[in-house]
Amino acid sequence: MKPQTTTEKHITTLSGSIAPIPTEMHSWAEKNIFLKWGVLSRGKFHCLDCGHSWKPQCVKGSAKFTKCTACRGKLKMQGHNQVHFREIEYSAMVTTMGDFQVVRILCSHKHMKKNCLPTYSHTEVMQHFIDPKGEVRTMSLSTNPFSYAYDAWQYYTCLEIRPKDFQNSPKFRIKPYRVYPKSKVLPVVKRNGFKARFYTIAPQVFLSALLKDSCAETLLKSAQASWLCYYLESPHQKIRHNWQAVKVCLKQNYSPADIGIWEDYLELLRWFKKDISSPLQLCPVDLNAEHDRLVQRKRDLQRKKHLKEIRAQIHEAQLLYAQQKKPFFGLCFKEDAITISVLEKVSDFMEQGDSLKHCVFTNEYFKKTDSLLFCASVENKAVETIEVSLSKMQIIQSRGMKNKSSKHHKVIVGLMRKNLYQIRSRIKKQEAQKC
Repeated sequence: MKPQTTTEKHITTLSGSIAPIPTEMHSWAEKNIFLKWGVLSRGKFHCLDCGHSWKPQCVKGSAKFTKCTACRGKLKMQGHNQVHFREIEYSAMVTTMGDFQVVRILCSHKHMKKNCLPTYSHTEVMQHFIDPKGEVRTMSLSTNPFSYAYDAWQYYTCLEIRPKDFQNSPKFRIKPYRVYPKSKVLPVVKRNGFKARFYTIAPQVFLSALLKDSCAETLLKSAQASWLCYYLESPHQKIRHNWQAVKVCLKQNYSPADIGIWEDYLELLRWFKKDISSPLQLCPVDLNAEHDRLVQRKRDLQRKKHLKEIRAQIHEAQLLYAQQKKPFFGLCFKEDAITISVLEKVSDFMEQGDSLKHCVFTNEYFKKTDSLLFCASVENKAVETIEVSLSKMQIIQSRGMKNKSSKHHKVIVGLMRKNLYQIRSRIKKQEAQKC
């Protein structure tokens, strides 16, 4: 994109004059952001980090880790036998340029081969310029528009200014594995509570929020890392809407294990017209038990007093739901005994809520325009309900019986992630039909 405004031209000039990533950071990245890999081939273990190979006394084919007898490194074993291996990781460097806080994103490749030392390549793929008011403009390389991967960088291109809505792109929210420890920040960032920690949040998201969002600043200064991470990373959080209740919890030093469940619990308190300024109501000792109790109570009241109304609502809601989500009907993913399929009827939401005893129907998840709900079943028995954000293309949550994870949780989430591209392709197809 060609810079148009004065700000865009200024940022482009600053980017052109910024010093290259120092070689010290390259060396640091090679040592700190990559795993150490090993492979079992022809009865021998091969360390892909130092090139050493040895024949073990006994071969454990199912072992996930082993220890190199030469470099003493803990090796994660590759699950397949091949000659060449490659790993890609991101790291970040935080610095300043003029009045801007700058976050530089480095994409590093580790190339490995049996009986050889690994080789590395590093490319700066993005530069986030954050002004003192927290507004972000990004310089980045181009990506392959025909790839399902959103970070298929075209390394032969140059860094170019991106439009303001680039912050809605998943590329903007790329989270580096680690941040280079030698960081430099603006004085206003330190004033707002920054103490050289990012709490696993993408630094560009963290610093931008810290400069322009008083809620993020308050959560950081209150040392509430779990609240802060949820606020900045959850696509459907309602912290700002529930801010008065959150402040009560902060005063009580109450931090729920699952803030998403706490927000659902707060909606139930509102539905029952409870006093949501009371610490006794907002800070239950057993959050899950109180949540489940209110869900069951609300469900009973709905069935006893408003059964006919609910049926009418389901019929009306089904028309709207089908209109919004029809392009995704028929999506189904299978792996072994696990089947994941999209919920096509509002009545399915009620069945999911009844069988798994959670609030997917009670709290009317079928009205969420940006969410797509799936049912994960094993041998035709529902085990988890999955919520996917259509705008962020992320799994928001996957919950089983009483909002707990089932024993198939990791497999279900993995299968869902592998098939997110199918949802994305249907969105593109829908947009193309509109054009």
